[in-house]
Amino acid sequence: MNGQSLDGVDHRTHRAPSPPERPLDEAYERGHEDAVSVITGLCREMYRHGWVTGTGGGISVRQGDTVYMAPSGVQKERLRREDIFVLDRSGAVRHRPPNTALRVSQCCPLFMHAFQMRNAGACIHTHSQAAVLATLLPPTVAAGEFRMTHQEMIKGVPQHGYHDTLVVPVIDNTAQEEQLAASMAAAMRAYTRAPAVLVRRHGLYVWGRDYVQAKTVNECLDYLFEVACRMHAMGIDHTQVPPDCAECRQPK
Repeated sequence: MNGQSLDGVDHRTHRAPSPPERPLDEAYERGHEDAVSVITGLCREMYRHGWVTGTGGGISVRQGDTVYMAPSGVQKERLRREDIFVLDRSGAVRHRPPNTALRVSQCCPLFMHAFQMRNAGACIHTHSQAAVLATLLPPTVAAGEFRMTHQEMIKGVPQHGYHDTLVVPVIDNTAQEEQLAASMAAAMRAYTRAPAVLVRRHGLYVWGRDYVQAKTVNECLDYLFEVACRMHAMGIDHTQVPPDCAECRQPK
């Protein structure tokens, strides 16, 4: 015998692939724009980045006056389509999942701020380590806001260019998520250009006109937070114009 069975497969080395614990959302993988597919698909992506581990974080997507929201206190990488809540634009729940143990996200009041105050189409909340560390950088603590300039990825933030100074407000954390709502609203009124709010020792809220923009801005900010932390560790001030900036030295 050569190790092959009658089906012609060498079973000495061949192993059937293990089925995933939860099937991937094929609609999202194909680029389908269905809001529920977007939420379940993005939660899996964010989990792989370490941004929504331990049931933390979440995402909400708005289509017109209908808001779709991931539940609270669940493993985000294992969300099913039927687990998603449906709300109206005022925040009232219009459809609950069949699983009665599920609760609407504790982030709901904060997500609604993005929809009501910025007319956003999507809002993402992460527990990114880079975001948490950025809130603890000495320059951030001193200013009460995160500042960074002259980094290419700043261009991924709406209304910002390479030479601009990116400013993201920082609010203090609270024992309960929904207690952040008032301070987040105040920060959004004070920082009208910022597409995000940092929560000290907690994470980040970021929004965009749709899920594509919110996802892009979230990724750019996370990159910038990590670079800022590394620059600070190297003794480089990420808040100041670099002395080697040739364009900055040119006469105006």
